[in-house]
Amino acid sequence: MTERLYYTDSYLTSFAARVVERLEWDGHPAVVLDRTAFYPTSGGQPSDRGFLNGVPVVDVAVREADGAIVHILEAPLEETDVTGRVDWARRFDHMQQHTGQHLLSAACEQLLGTDTVSFHLGTETSTIDLKIPRLAPEALTPVEDLVNQVIWEDRPVRAFLVSLEDLPSFHLRRPPQVEGPIRLVEVAGKDGGPPFDLTPCGGTHVARTGEIGLLKVLRLDYRGQETRVEFVCGGRAFRDYRLKHETTRQLAALLTVGHRELPDALGRLLEDLKAARREARAAQERLLEAEAAYLAATAIPIGEVRVARAVLEGRDPAELRTLALSIASREKTVAVLAGLGERVHLCVACAEGTADAVAILRVLCDRLGGKGGGQARFAQGSAPAAPRAQVEAALEQALSALAG
Repeated sequence: MTERLYYTDSYLTSFAARVVERLEWDGHPAVVLDRTAFYPTSGGQPSDRGFLNGVPVVDVAVREADGAIVHILEAPLEETDVTGRVDWARRFDHMQQHTGQHLLSAACEQLLGTDTVSFHLGTETSTIDLKIPRLAPEALTPVEDLVNQVIWEDRPVRAFLVSLEDLPSFHLRRPPQVEGPIRLVEVAGKDGGPPFDLTPCGGTHVARTGEIGLLKVLRLDYRGQETRVEFVCGGRAFRDYRLKHETTRQLAALLTVGHRELPDALGRLLEDLKAARREARAAQERLLEAEAAYLAATAIPIGEVRVARAVLEGRDPAELRTLALSIASREKTVAVLAGLGERVHLCVACAEGTADAVAILRVLCDRLGGKGGGQARFAQGSAPAAPRAQVEAALEQALSALAG
């Protein structure tokens, strides 16, 4: 097996090693080294990135068959003796997030009595899944306070190996998932008391909690019998704060209020918007009714039926439907309407006992290459965009069919 240097020193970023195997992994050249500081994807934590003799390492994985760590490369590596260099910014970010997760899981167990069933360290945020079906957001406030208190107390964090025989003497937050000597990660207790957290883990961690800087819970997501907690630590928390502060500043400037007045200002703005929308809807309804009355008054008599026809610019199907139905609510009246836009929208409405709306629509669709359907008193459809003259000619043909 590859000697895992990160087990004893998470801060090691440069090391010397020898290639003991060359292979291909998912279509990429790859090597196995006799020793490595590169952390492989495992335990919810993504792998490290970096270089071997200047060749980029694009991924690191554990080969299940024998536990060897496989370094997947951007290009073949010719040399046998190599110098590895780990991307420190990525490594330290993962150290902050992973150690922060230990504190968050421990605090949830202590204050909420719930276990963590899984952990995922993402590119922007991290999550833990708690074994509780529904957790109120305010329940996380004391948890978050406790975690940050432990961070600011700058407690020591240490990783060490224990044998299976000695394992029962340790009070662990969760049992180990592997066999053989077990690597434990301990977050010291306060004033020499019991550890704040002690759990089996093979990941990389900071040496003192103060290096995490800050932990912030972002949101909760309810997933059946579990609650997912999304959070950020360290540099991610700072960037999240910076972004939200700038957003708040811009909003406050737009509304000419202080940032603490934003909720009330936005509440008033939303109420004003709702009122304006209600007024706009009422005005639109009055306008459509007036337009329907005009079109009905100027309808063309065809036999015993009066036909209101119109080709209207920029009308959506809902407006055409409202207009057509309003017109056809009048005795012995038929409405044949077309709306011009990205497509030609068609509406036909007929007062009872006047005509067959589907038959009229069929003539329009045949002339314009469209499709549609409906019932005897109302039918609608659409056709590809066409010039006004072509649409008007189709309406004329439909009326001729009606007259015939």
